Amino acid sequence: MDLMYERRGFIIAAQDQCIKTNYYRNKILKDGTDPMCRICGKNQETIDLVSGCSELSKTEYIHRHNKAAAYLHWAICKHYNIEVKDKYYEHEPSTVEDNEEATIMWDMPIQTDREIKANRPDIVVKNKKEKTCLLIDMSIPTERNTSVKTSEKLSKYKDLEIEIQRMWGMKTTTIPVVIGALGLIKKGMEKYVKKIPGNIRVQEIQKVALLGPAHILRRALSIK
Repeated sequence: MDLMYERRGFIIAAQDQCIKTNYYRNKILKDGTDPMCRICGKNQETIDLVSGCSELSKTEYIHRHNKAAAYLHWAICKHYNIEVKDKYYEHEPSTVEDNEEATIMWDMPIQTDREIKANRPDIVVKNKKEKTCLLIDMSIPTERNTSVKTSEKLSKYKDLEIEIQRMWGMKTTTIPVVIGALGLIKKGMEKYVKKIPGNIRVQEIQKVALLGPAHILRRALSIK
């Protein structure tokens, strides 16, 4: 991955559980530090701070998720010759992009005849020529939850798949894109990514996702 040396080193230290979280200071350094999370105060402050804090979930985790999903949206738009910025990190997704080939929807609820609660995947791609529809949903959970999250998303959107196929007459597929908060990629993730239009690289999604944890950890651990 093309990350700055300092940032790469910091992430490796986090992967090795060598960051001075309150739990690390309490259990490993034994310096008397309260092991509870300095932000939410609800759980012990381990490296799971990158995806397990209820307070950070309201802001930092959403920002990280949206940046990674926006990279996918940018690549899909490029594939369908929809005008975008040259750099993916400058891309601001529009709610709907449309041309003769495809309609691309961003974070938009799908109206269905019957009530379906899980009706808002991150990205919906309707290929008008091939009569196919992709429901793409991104997640950046703790490392141990990557397998669970993948299965959850496949199950979560099954009813929406069925309803879209009935309403729009399009073969519909759910594509889960799950990257661990510290970069872990579940075996088989490449096969899902290959189904997404555009020259999307798993390593690039991983890179974008990893920029968030480095920022989150530095910011959180600077709070006294």
